[in-house]
Amino acid sequence: PEPGRCGHFVLRKGRFCRMVPVPGRRFCGEHGLEEEQSDRKRIPCPLDPKHTVYEDQLQKHLKKCNSREKPKPVYFVQDINAGLKDAAEIPENQVSLSSLSIEELQNLIIKLKKASNGLELHLKEQILSHQALQEALNDPKNGESAFKHLKQQASILGNLEKLHLLGPGRCFVEFGAGRGKLSHWVDVALQNVEGVQFLLVERATTRFKVDGKHKRRDSIFERLQVDIQHLCLNKVPILEKTKLPVVGIGKHLCGAATDLALRCLVESYTACCDGENKEPEAKRSRAALTGVVPDTAADNGKNIEDPKPVAGIVIALCCHHKCDWTHYVGREFFKSVGLGPVEFHYFQRMSSWATCGMQETSHKASTSEESEDQPNDTEEHEQTFSRTESGSDTLQGILTVEERKEIGCLCKRLIDHGRIEYLQQQGYKAALQYYTEFAVSLENVLLTAVPSPSLIKEPT
Repeated sequence: PEPGRCGHFVLRKGRFCRMVPVPGRRFCGEHGLEEEQSDRKRIPCPLDPKHTVYEDQLQKHLKKCNSREKPKPVYFVQDINAGLKDAAEIPENQVSLSSLSIEELQNLIIKLKKASNGLELHLKEQILSHQALQEALNDPKNGESAFKHLKQQASILGNLEKLHLLGPGRCFVEFGAGRGKLSHWVDVALQNVEGVQFLLVERATTRFKVDGKHKRRDSIFERLQVDIQHLCLNKVPILEKTKLPVVGIGKHLCGAATDLALRCLVESYTACCDGENKEPEAKRSRAALTGVVPDTAADNGKNIEDPKPVAGIVIALCCHHKCDWTHYVGREFFKSVGLGPVEFHYFQRMSSWATCGMQETSHKASTSEESEDQPNDTEEHEQTFSRTESGSDTLQGILTVEERKEIGCLCKRLIDHGRIEYLQQQGYKAALQYYTEFAVSLENVLLTAVPSPSLIKEPT
């Protein structure tokens, strides 16, 4: 063994253990029993069997084991954004898409086209940019995939600016924040603006975060490691204290996470805020409450009726095949056009046809960001579909590649329209648009929402 290292030879690895034993002992605690203390028994830890513990010290170990369940934060409220779960609605055993007969598949397509009839299917292009990213976009050190990410982030910021959501006195909540790049660029865009804070929501531990780049004293960054399903924004201490209007943002918020985020913002958070004693509305500016900048001085005389605590929502949509009927916010829309959980199950599977199974080379379209001091990751969630999901065996000879792509896009638009109607019913002016080219990202649709202008009461 190496000097100062454990003297136990690990047969499985063909080398000596590299742990450092207690001074004066030859073996580490893990292997001391085998070599020195045969009277004490070590057992696998019940919380994580990858490590062992002395049996007579188990209870003491369980209290400090790193694998123990951590205390829930104050903003954790079980299933607050999950939606109503009606077990009777959802069939237990759904037949896979590839197991459907030709007739069943054709009937589904007929239902899809009938339900989509009359909907706005041709989205407007709103491909914008922002000055904050120009230097990075022109930096030759950034590779092609990094450039694609930057173009998307620039367009999201451009759309935020167009909706007058980039301004002072805001709390930006980034859902599915990952490394926090989108919040980083929003912070760069608002470098001379006061009273701005950021909440980065991410359920998983994240490496290579960019949080350390934020040194400004007048902007506050805080991470919330929690599933959106259980997040009660109203109980986040910093937001509870400042009560700033919220702007919900996200870049490629995957599947059901979009529905959870929408419900988090426009239901649970808004309901909590409406139930509190609020300060006199005259002290709040119209821009802070609605995200709409006054055009003239005459606006100063307008009164605010039932202002929304959420100033706006800008989310790049992603992975419709990971949506879930239980969490989906557009269930009422589906029912209104004669559809239910069974059709939803197949449509969300068929939505993957829009971005996968078309060509083998399409896998290269994945836009993992590189350079900018970060590793090669796959935050786009593109091309993560199985052969079963694409239903290629069933579709062989029935639908062409272009027809599958068209049907997949139709499924996406139908699911997204349910979200738009939900937001409209909640008092928001919502829209879908293409925010970047298809060559930049296969998932190139942006959902935006601001409080409806009807909330602004014109003076008489």
